Amino acid sequence: MEFADEYGPEMIARVYDPKTKMEGIVVIDNTAIGPAKGGIRLQPDVTVQEVFGLARAMTWKNALAGIPFGGAKSGILAKPGPEKAAIVKAFAEAIAPLVPSRYVPGPDMNMGEAEMGLIAETIGTPKAATGKPASMGGLPHELGSTGYGVFLSTEVALEHAKIREEGATVAIEGFGNVGTFTAKFLSEKGAKIIAVSDSKGTAYLESGLNYETLMKVKQEKGTVTAYPGATVLDAAQLFSLKCDVLIPGARPNVIHERNMESIRAKIIVEAANIPMTPQVELALVKKGMLIIPDFVANAGGVISSYVEFKGGDEKEMFSLVKERIIENTRNVLARAKGGDLRSAALLLAKEKVTAAMEKRGR
Repeated sequence: MEFADEYGPEMIARVYDPKTKMEGIVVIDNTAIGPAKGGIRLQPDVTVQEVFGLARAMTWKNALAGIPFGGAKSGILAKPGPEKAAIVKAFAEAIAPLVPSRYVPGPDMNMGEAEMGLIAETIGTPKAATGKPASMGGLPHELGSTGYGVFLSTEVALEHAKIREEGATVAIEGFGNVGTFTAKFLSEKGAKIIAVSDSKGTAYLESGLNYETLMKVKQEKGTVTAYPGATVLDAAQLFSLKCDVLIPGARPNVIHERNMESIRAKIIVEAANIPMTPQVELALVKKGMLIIPDFVANAGGVISSYVEFKGGDEKEMFSLVKERIIENTRNVLARAKGGDLRSAALLLAKEKVTAAMEKRGR
């Protein structure tokens, strides 16, 4: 395998169910620290390489967060639709031999608390998935753990860059679970959300978008582009807007060689997994941009998953997310050389994974 190295992957599994036509991919990257943790994304174009990249990011994210999980990820090749529950159930049945001893799934793109509950029910143990409904003892990601972590990491970055949080201009790609909570917490601290995008386009308002109005418009009209008085731009135009903070929070590789020269943000906080390649990221860093890597900024979700896995409550979850995200962001900023936070964060994570592998005789 062209992407295999000394850390993994330990397993790549393709699963299929003839009855529902469910096709799935599971990548268990590394289990030296503990059972591999990573979400399931439901997307028709998901690939093995994409899932591996996300699984490797989880290996580093979990290690850096200081929680006893390895890294994994999985994908179901399907569109959300009426067959979704049957497909998710078939996927759960197919991965049952791996769960939760080697793999602990959680929510990701197009997968939420209902699907996590279905997986736990199908496999027959509450530890079969995290992000379950509260009625099942879960801490659903709908509580906003990932967005809360992105917000905290953004606060640390603004402080480091000596930019006042109140009035700081922010553009957010994606207005799903992560984007909505990031916008909520930043707005409450006085930051100015000037642009938000979804699959229909970008809503841009230089004077700032109101969070409550955004939520109402999204719920009633199905898109942020219906925000009253906002200028509607293409979704991709969000990345070239002048702002203090740019938060890519949806799909991978949205910042690339073709648009990187148009980026005008001072800070990029990576809420999405792999929103750009390391090469593009480094090129932007060399131009003087402060970039908080994905596995530093968006670890709130997996920290929440750990608290749920061990039976903790919502209060404990928010407390641990706050403690770990602030500490990790500050540690990485302190260790970074030449502004390269990814290399500093990777070094910290690799030290932890390597030590665990050596302890287990790998």
